[in-house]
Parts: sequence; structure tokens; C-alpha cells
Amino acid sequence: MRNLLTFFLKHQFFSLFIILEVISFAMLSNSYSYQRMLRFHAVSDVSGAVYEAFHDITGYFHLKEENRQLLAENGRLNNMLLASMLAPDSSFRQTKDSSYLYIPATVIRNTVNHTNNFIMLDKGSKQGIQKEMGVISDKGIAGIIIGVSPHFSIAMSLLNMHARISARIKKNDQLVNVIWNKDYGMDGEVVDIPAHIQLQKGDTIVTSGNSFIFPAGLNIGVVSQFEKSKNNSLNKAKLQFSTDFNSLHYVYIIKNLDKQEKIKLLEEAANE
Repeated sequence: MRNLLTFFLKHQFFSLFIILEVISFAMLSNSYSYQRMLRFHAVSDVSGAVYEAFHDITGYFHLKEENRQLLAENGRLNNMLLASMLAPDSSFRQTKDSSYLYIPATVIRNTVNHTNNFIMLDKGSKQGIQKEMGVISDKGIAGIIIGVSPHFSIAMSLLNMHARISARIKKNDQLVNVIWNKDYGMDGEVVDIPAHIQLQKGDTIVTSGNSFIFPAGLNIGVVSQFEKSKNNSLNKAKLQFSTDFNSLHYVYIIKNLDKQEKIKLLEEAANE
């Protein structure tokens, strides 16, 4: 040990040089490691952002496909439920909605800012679509089919001056009609309300089931403002539609399976 100390004292400048070199090398190594770590983190951040963007994009397309599958599955489940109600000689034959088929469809064009608005769908005559079939969203009714080609169909939106829906006031079953008043923007109008009937804000209006287009009880909208007549004539009310036409993407087209039988029966009764 004494000899080692003597050696260092004798060669102190050389020893100091060696010690400084070792320290410098250690510091330089740490510096490179730190720089490499910075570069690694920088690359990781960039690649992570790219993968995240890629995931978001692919997730969006997967979501669209999942929505289509979900729509088809909902339609299938509805039809299975209806099929169970349509068993031969079953007392459920007259159950509400038991004669309607739900066909899922995707909106490919939809207008909301015209006097007469329309909805184009990706289902046509090859999928069994015909004129005067109802169109509904997951929130309520949306329109009525008025034109059909082999692969596409056009529906008259509720936001159309020619639309007129037979309806009921849910709380008392009173018959009324629903139209679209262009002065109300995206809202509708309940008309033909008997003078003795008063509606409250939030009252629900549903389909009457009197037409061959929609089953009874489907949501049309809720009352937002009631207008009582000043001369004891029919009242009216402003209606907020249940369907959001600004975000209409997936719908069901409703087919009345008993329509022709009902029409034939009515024609026979009219000719008697």
C-alpha cells in the first residue's frame, strides 16, 4: 500500500491525467446514453402518435361496420320476435306490431333545409322495398317511401310540406294529425286537436296505427308549445320531432305484411 502511494506521489501528474480521463469517459458515456434515450423517446412519441392516428382511422371504419352489423342484428331480433307472434292459430296474431317486418337500411343522402326534404336509402326493390313503406330511426319515425329503384329508394322526410301523419296523444289516445310547418325549422306541428283538449309541454305524440304505413305507438315527438284556439275551433301545438334529422345515418324500413289483405277487405266493404 505504501509503495502504491509512493508511486502516485512520484508520478502525480500522470496519475491526475489518468483519473481525469476516467471521469471524462464516464461523463461522456452518460451523455451518450442520455442523448440516445432522448432520441428513443422522441421516436416513441412520433410512432405512438402515428399508431394512435392509424388506430383512430381504422377504428372509425370498424365502428361503421359494427353499426351496420348492430342494425342488421336489431332487425333480425325484431323479426324473430314478430315471427314468434305469427305462429299459426296463435292468440298472439293480433298483438300490436305482429304484422310488420323491419328491414335495416343506411342513409346515403338526406336533406333538411329545403321546403320538401327527402331521404335516400341503400335498399331498393331487390330487397323487397315498395312505395308507402314507413321509415323509422332508433328514436322515432322519419319518413315514408315514395320512390324505388332496384338498389335504392327515396323517402319523403317528415320535414316535407306534403307529409301528414295520423297520430294520437299518448296520454289520452285522442286522434290528431302531425304535419311539418317550415316556419318551425326542424320542428313539426300537431293539428286537429279538439277544442276541449289541452296539451302540456312534454306530452308525447305517437303513431295512431290507423294507416297501413306505421304500427301504432311509435314515437313522433314531444309537445314544446301549445296554442289554444281563440274561437273555440281546433287547437294546435308545436312538436319537437323524436328523430334528429341532422344525424340520421341508420334506419329501418317497415313492411306491413298484412297490407294487401286489409286493403282488399276495405275495398269489399266499400263496394257493398
